[in-house]
Amino acid sequence: MVLKDIMAISGQPGLFKFIAQGKNAIIVEHLETKRRGSAFNTARVSSLDEITVYTQKEDMPLGKVFDLIFEKENGGPAIDFRSDPEKLKSYLGEVVPDYDREKVYNSDIRKILQWYNILQALNLLVKEEPESKEKPEEEKPEKKKEPAGKKESATEKAEPAGKKKAPKPRPKPKSK
Repeated sequence: MVLKDIMAISGQPGLFKFIAQGKNAIIVEHLETKRRGSAFNTARVSSLDEITVYTQKEDMPLGKVFDLIFEKENGGPAIDFRSDPEKLKSYLGEVVPDYDREKVYNSDIRKILQWYNILQALNLLVKEEPESKEKPEEEKPEKKKEPAGKKESATEKAEPAGKKKAPKPRPKPKSK
């Protein structure tokens, strides 16, 4: 799932979309109400793209968990996040069989399912397209070949890319 600009803000319900960077805050838009607001630098803001779920082997990105839920539900909503904790654990166990049952708390499972259902209701669950292995090669500019007998002198050498010649100083006007 593409979760780059979607965020969760501690202490505020729902999910937010990143709009702009301000001086001391970021401007966000609530996904459901479309209200814009500020998240100051004292707020704990987490991008869903950076959140992972503990598993027995290595941590699984949240986007991958959303992909697995999406496949299990055939694009439909997941179970209600307010369900019985044992039901939530068994549901996540079906989706991610090797999740770490000691490190992933009930509150974590509730958030995952709540966020999934919000994104699914708003049709924001877009699968990442795998990068194609065959990338078209960019055309490289051809270098001009010098005749074999001619050598560049120190004054004829080309300037390195990115460097500009310093402007010549102007003569000072003569005072009377």
